[in-house]
Amino acid sequence: MPDKIILIAAVTEDGFIAKNENDNLSWTQDKHLFKQQTTTSTIIVGSVTRSIIGENLPGRQNIVFHRSDDPAKVLETISTEICFIIGGSKTYTTFLPFINHAYLTIHPIAFGRGIKLLTGESKLPELIKLKSIQVPGETGLYQDQYKVCIKN
Repeated sequence: MPDKIILIAAVTEDGFIAKNENDNLSWTQDKHLFKQQTTTSTIIVGSVTRSIIGENLPGRQNIVFHRSDDPAKVLETISTEICFIIGGSKTYTTFLPFINHAYLTIHPIAFGRGIKLLTGESKLPELIKLKSIQVPGETGLYQDQYKVCIKN
């Protein structure tokens, strides 16, 4: 099992993630940073999000997660030290008990409605901010990195 299991997401100011490839292409400005951080690691992507992406992401071990899969068993198969959970909402929520870090890039846009980062009545974690890093080439856009502590 990986030492670091990281939720990584681009999120709007009002807490939504991209709903489809048009949302993704029109407002996420941190793709270069995402690629830099996830390359050589394992990524877990939900089957719906994977169908939107359309292909495996090169330079990473790609695992497509299905609702019938057991997240603990999936994590046990990973040999890399770092694993990124890259979406979507149901996948983030399913892996929440295992996530120990979160990398969130808050984009200065409001959708008003759409897909929330986490679904349902999931127990929200405590986030301890570790640092903010500027997204390369983007003025005023930062990725906040947190330690995730699940409350009992």
